[in-house]
Amino acid sequence: METITPQQMRKVEQNCEKMGVSLLLLMENAGRSIADYLKTSLKDLKRKKIVVVAGTGNNGGDGFAAARHMAREGADITVMLLGKAGDIKTAEAISNWQILEKMTRSVKLLTLPDKEALDMVSETIVRADVLLDAIFGTGIRGKIREPHSTAIDLINRSRGFKVALDIPSGLDPLDGRIHDKGVRADVTITMHKAKKGLLGQRKYTGEVVVVPIGVPPEAEES
Repeated sequence: METITPQQMRKVEQNCEKMGVSLLLLMENAGRSIADYLKTSLKDLKRKKIVVVAGTGNNGGDGFAAARHMAREGADITVMLLGKAGDIKTAEAISNWQILEKMTRSVKLLTLPDKEALDMVSETIVRADVLLDAIFGTGIRGKIREPHSTAIDLINRSRGFKVALDIPSGLDPLDGRIHDKGVRADVTITMHKAKKGLLGQRKYTGEVVVVPIGVPPEAEES
């Protein structure tokens, strides 16, 4: 399996922007590819209870975009943001969150700034049919704080189908080390190319599936 380091992936994204392929478009393509994979692998998303547990970075943004596409398939979607809306870090993720705020009939949005707020909805995670881990992606740094730590524990407790977006949260995308704890996914949907740290970590990654996000071949040239 062809791999890429986080640093190389950032360079590819920079090259995409120089070519006119925006990060927002890459995020949109990621969300669509995630939803398409789940629709195909699970046969039907209609009425399935799907919970997206999202951080405030672009991994969360991928989850927001995927939630919108899955809502079109009739899924029962809950998006849990581990933080406040004002904490969302990137313009691309903010844009996708703002779209979800307008989808008041098809998506339930929850902002969970602390462990206490998360504890109040813990059963929604544990009882989900499908869980999308969109917490950290390649952005993991050191010891995991609350409410993220408890969110990982709840995802692992669930009997639902667990899907990590790009990288299981807690797993280092470069060397595969586990930072404190990590999501144990049934499948990891990784964007463009497998991140180097995914190899040899099947206990956490489950099956690794690579999906396209519209990167031009020329964007990979240094």
